[in-house]
Amino acid sequence: MKYPLLFTLLLVIVSATNTLAQEFGGNPPSIKWEQINMPAAKVIFPVGLDSAGLRVANIVRQMNKAIQPTIGFKQRQISILLQNQTTIANAYVGLAPFRSEFYLTPEQNSFEIGSLSWPEQLAIHEFRHVQQYNNFNVGFSHVLKVFFGEGGQALGNDAAIPNWFFEGDAVFNETHVSEQGRGRLPYFFNGFRALWVDDQDYSYMKIRNGSLRDYTPDWYPLGYMLVSYGRNTYGDDFWKKVTHDAAAYKGVFYPFQKAIKDYSGKDFTQFKNDGLNFYKKQFDSTLSGNQSVNRPPIKPHQHFIADREYPAYVNDSTVIYMKSTYNHIPVFVQKNGAYEKKISVRSVSLDTYFAYSDGKIVYAAYRPDLRWNYRDYSELMVLDVKTGKEHRLTKNTKYFSPDFSPDGKTIVTVKEGTNGKCEVHLLNAADGKLIGIVSNKENLFYTYPKFYGNDKLIAAIRTPKGQMSLDLIDIKTGKNQYLLPFSYQPIAFPMVKNDTVYFSATLGKDDRIFALSLIGHKLLELNNYNVNYSVGNYEAAISNNKFAWVGLTAFGYQVNEADKTKLQWQAVDSLEVRNSLYDFGISVLKRDSSTDLLASVKNDSLPITKYHKSHHLFNFHSLVPNFNDPNYTLSLQGENVLNTLQSALSFTYNRDEGYKQLGFDAVYGALFPYLSAGADYTIDRRSYYKGYNVYWNETDLHGGFELPFNLSSGKNLTGLQIGSDIYYTQSMFQQPFRNVFANQNYAYSNDYISFSNNIQQARQNIFPRFGQTIMLNYKTAISGINADQFLANGSFYFPGFAINNNLVINLAYQQKNKNSVIDFSNDFPFSRGYTAENLYNMNKFGANYHFPIAYPDAGFGNAFYLFRIRGNAFYDDTYANDFYSDGSKFKATFRSAGAEIYFDGQLFNEGAVSFGFRYSYLLDPDIFGGTGRSRFEIIVPVTVF
Repeated sequence: MKYPLLFTLLLVIVSATNTLAQEFGGNPPSIKWEQINMPAAKVIFPVGLDSAGLRVANIVRQMNKAIQPTIGFKQRQISILLQNQTTIANAYVGLAPFRSEFYLTPEQNSFEIGSLSWPEQLAIHEFRHVQQYNNFNVGFSHVLKVFFGEGGQALGNDAAIPNWFFEGDAVFNETHVSEQGRGRLPYFFNGFRALWVDDQDYSYMKIRNGSLRDYTPDWYPLGYMLVSYGRNTYGDDFWKKVTHDAAAYKGVFYPFQKAIKDYSGKDFTQFKNDGLNFYKKQFDSTLSGNQSVNRPPIKPHQHFIADREYPAYVNDSTVIYMKSTYNHIPVFVQKNGAYEKKISVRSVSLDTYFAYSDGKIVYAAYRPDLRWNYRDYSELMVLDVKTGKEHRLTKNTKYFSPDFSPDGKTIVTVKEGTNGKCEVHLLNAADGKLIGIVSNKENLFYTYPKFYGNDKLIAAIRTPKGQMSLDLIDIKTGKNQYLLPFSYQPIAFPMVKNDTVYFSATLGKDDRIFALSLIGHKLLELNNYNVNYSVGNYEAAISNNKFAWVGLTAFGYQVNEADKTKLQWQAVDSLEVRNSLYDFGISVLKRDSSTDLLASVKNDSLPITKYHKSHHLFNFHSLVPNFNDPNYTLSLQGENVLNTLQSALSFTYNRDEGYKQLGFDAVYGALFPYLSAGADYTIDRRSYYKGYNVYWNETDLHGGFELPFNLSSGKNLTGLQIGSDIYYTQSMFQQPFRNVFANQNYAYSNDYISFSNNIQQARQNIFPRFGQTIMLNYKTAISGINADQFLANGSFYFPGFAINNNLVINLAYQQKNKNSVIDFSNDFPFSRGYTAENLYNMNKFGANYHFPIAYPDAGFGNAFYLFRIRGNAFYDDTYANDFYSDGSKFKATFRSAGAEIYFDGQLFNEGAVSFGFRYSYLLDPDIFGGTGRSRFEIIVPVTVF
């Protein structure tokens, strides 16, 4: 496949935008929608979520003008969809089409994103992205939009302005307009702090693109540090000027770096180093990573080892925790002394939290809905530590952070409902049946509830304003006793032992562990922190004589253990430690009228009207070129706001025949089956006949359905698609040839079943260690011709000799009818290196052995970054038979062996891309192709997304 650079980039950006977080046909038709229509945004939400819709709308309306001066005053209305069916905490703003979606289920871990009301947090972060896109439609980015639509602007913006700016600027906004925001949370900076403790100084490209062998923080903290440093040092309009020039491509090459030089007087490398060093100095006094507690220090300067999280003691010498490595999927591990024993692989989950009691583990596992992609569940699983067997305790639930009662007969868990309400449920540990619901009259958000005795609970709670405290809850009455002063400092991971609750909370520049006596209410702070090259103190675990906690290192989350007698506790005043969050030296956060604006946003009454599902169904947004020689296509792509109709108008020129084709295709996904339809009209089809060219025109119509089933559950990711399409083709010969050839028309059906199943895949795994993909396809004529064709194609994935090696077996079979005048398209995976033909009967066996070669972690010019080089040794054997024109049988074998080398990387720090080279040695003659036994091919692209 041949792609000029510009169009390769366009495909990368548009594909990445379209697949960012969107789910086609994701909501069941029973959901009805309402809207609040304003000049800046149209907020669309399910009926019953008026309060969330109104709050988001009021924040957008009252915040918009206040923060425009630092980014620009251009405004184009965006549609914001509030999705309440998913358990995933996320949101996005995207072009192609221009819309945003808020996923309304909050996370339990308040250190991750904070404790603000989740719709408020999403509004103050995501709407900044809306302002960015509105104001980056300038200069050459605007020219690209004129020619290629929103996808063109996405290309221009994303190629000129790094992703870290988009997110860093949005994190700055959330921090600026609220009393919290990630820019005030130490947890947010832990990744860079861990690298600094280990004296790691990775390249800019490595930090931006990541690594398959080393831990690297993502671009959010990098962005915030550079954005906040820039505004703090060079003024509030610094980034407005930089991004305007960059999006306009002033200077053409590396416009972002040039603009930084123009407005700061520093080259980009110096600016980046100064920004990071500014923050590094903020933490210098807390980077005491050479301490050791009851164990030898971890050797520094290592590649990623593992994430070991949520330790739970069985006894003083045995601890259970989650372990995740880059080459193995998450497992529960039992550690006795220095020996680790695997208990079981964890089912697919959104986090790694679990609770342990008396030989049992309980945790929440993720399961998607059978059909509706926006609907998924968080179900409780119970694992027997001794046998390694687990069973699902609840089904079709949205439960989080479960824990056992002291006697193990009851489970407490948090239910996050689709109505936005949060409840604490008590379940029977044997069968999962609901025992009771704890009253929540104060509309609190509960996190990590724990039993204190049999009649009380302790939980870290968030108020509707986002402040946190520890809450002692009476199970029968729901009465709350707040154990700490309310503050925006996050609290998480409470653990009750006897009459003391241990928990993690933010204090200054660190997240510390505290102990609170439930009898005398004495508060203690653990002074053993940032030990063994780790940063942060989290997830406390206590046995009779041992104490453990988790900290982040440059090689992953690690468990620190200590004898209780060697811990250093200091009494502290709760009023002194529960106060405001630290600004890390960024004074600009308090500099203008939009500071803490969120607190003053009024809940004004706004008109709510019905949102019609049919609104703007054909929403054409981008003109996408696809040059796949000999076909050159321009496609006008469309997608409505609810993502229930995807449509495309296309024009194709075929260089070989010289024909021109106009086409339209659409897929409707709002019903249980996907419904598809389309039409193509082709002018000047050409064929060579008895010494001269014959021309005709073709009309093609098609329609069909597909049933997309997501059968994923437990440890397996499984999908099944069943579909059928009807095609009608009419061939009309042009005037000079009508006396010789009769017009033709025929219809055929295309029926298919596609099945895939695989286990989870670790970061370094090339393919899943176990998996299957099977495709069955049957095409048969209905009228006009006599033709049929059946294809079965399957790939089967197995582990190789080493952890990241895969043996992949490919089996294929194709059969078509004898002496067919018209052949169907040929999708048979013919032996590599040969010229493929569509023969009467074909059977294929293929073996592939994939293996990693190197992890370079290197790039050049911010244009291409290389994660991995990998190889594949293959053998293909295709046996085919057909018939000669005289009716005699034709038989042939097509065997080849060879090797492939692939390069997995990142293009312009934005889109993942893989390409490679193939050498095939033909063991049999290439009957239908060239001479010689050696074949060399370029494989590009394998993946662009």
